[in-house]
Amino acid sequence: MTLLFEEEGDLQLPLETKVLAEEVIEAALDYEGCPYEATVSLLLTMNNEIQEMNRNFREIDRATDVLSFPMIAYEEAGTFDFLEEDDSAFDPESGELVLGDIVISKERVIAQAEEYGHSIRREYAFLIAHSMLHLMGYDHMEEEERAVMEQKQRDILEQLGITR
Repeated sequence: MTLLFEEEGDLQLPLETKVLAEEVIEAALDYEGCPYEATVSLLLTMNNEIQEMNRNFREIDRATDVLSFPMIAYEEAGTFDFLEEDDSAFDPESGELVLGDIVISKERVIAQAEEYGHSIRREYAFLIAHSMLHLMGYDHMEEEERAVMEQKQRDILEQLGITR
């Protein structure tokens, strides 16, 4: 797995952000049974920057905690077998499956950890697990989809020993 990691802004989260991101991404890939080595891009930024992205890409003019930009249109969430016939999702140089981009607001990580009464580590890991599921085709627009995603998020974090 390759993590393309970038961080903007002066605010630093009090944890090993890249190391934890790699752990959560690997756990999510393993949980979903992804049969390929994968590449994920992660940008840690500030509220102003994520608000601008949210406005530009989703036409919602407010800061958000996380944005996910999947590179693959899945026939069925978490099912990778269709990729055997379509190699366009693979990096021609590395051969890795390019899943997409994750953008996280560091300010929102801290605020939400306090609001929900758990650690910054747990909130950060949760946002990555949540976003990874989006990068693997899951969504939460319908109640049934939401329940599936929530259970998968809990399972991934529990496997890592990251609980509330």
